[in-house]
Amino acid sequence: MADTILDRIMADVRREVEHAQYVRPVSELERMLKDAPPVRPFGDALQHGFGLIAEVKVRSPSRGVMPPENVAAAPAAYERSRVVRCISVLTNSTHFGMDITKLRDIKLQSTKPVLRKDFIYTEYQVLEARAFGADAVLLIVSLFEPARLQQIYEFVRDLGMDALFECHTRADIECVPSTARIYGINTRAFDLPVSVYEAARAHAAGGQHDPTTDLARLELGRHLPQHAIKVAESGLGPEHIPMLRKQGVYNAALVGTRLLTAREGLEAALAAFEAACEQPL
Repeated sequence: MADTILDRIMADVRREVEHAQYVRPVSELERMLKDAPPVRPFGDALQHGFGLIAEVKVRSPSRGVMPPENVAAAPAAYERSRVVRCISVLTNSTHFGMDITKLRDIKLQSTKPVLRKDFIYTEYQVLEARAFGADAVLLIVSLFEPARLQQIYEFVRDLGMDALFECHTRADIECVPSTARIYGINTRAFDLPVSVYEAARAHAAGGQHDPTTDLARLELGRHLPQHAIKVAESGLGPEHIPMLRKQGVYNAALVGTRLLTAREGLEAALAAFEAACEQPL
């Protein structure tokens, strides 16, 4: 059976973590905690009307390299935005082009909570996130057994951070710890062969449908706990926001690719999202 994109990413993530532990051991991270920027309440920021978690990344497996001018403009534009509640920073170097130091840079430039978005599987990455200023971390539920997920979530909370639990299936939802409050439903499939992602990247410039996403997955949001803060993730443009708002299921959308690949420029693309978030229903 062909390797999936997740298989390939996780192999590279493990190599990155091994290198990071050699360069910056736990003792160094613990020292850095004393000077880390204070935690900002990530979950609370998502409870004041429908808004965005806007993303910064240099490239992605499905779309390739983002226009550098859009990436450069993103942090300041997100800080000014009326509807961007939080900022998501990709910290995987091999597949997304940035490392944890970029998260710290963005945190120091912004007043908004910052999410470390990565393929986290170990406490080292959680500690690293807090040491560099993260206010929350992404936990992909399918990477963990339930008991292990509970364990790493407790470590996240002990450090004062929030966790966004990324779910792809009903089974994922059922594995999330009962005390969790922030759930994400991701429309992007990571269980596809690498060849599908390579084809998607090759055709991205032509504007064809992205075969790595399935917006029908957002219906899973109806199965999330009533009390949950709910985030729709991946594959979303301004045209999808009114539908999400009318349904009343989700509190926010996590968006990145449509902003960062916009030919009209990131500022114009963000203005379209802002209008969609604020227009009367």
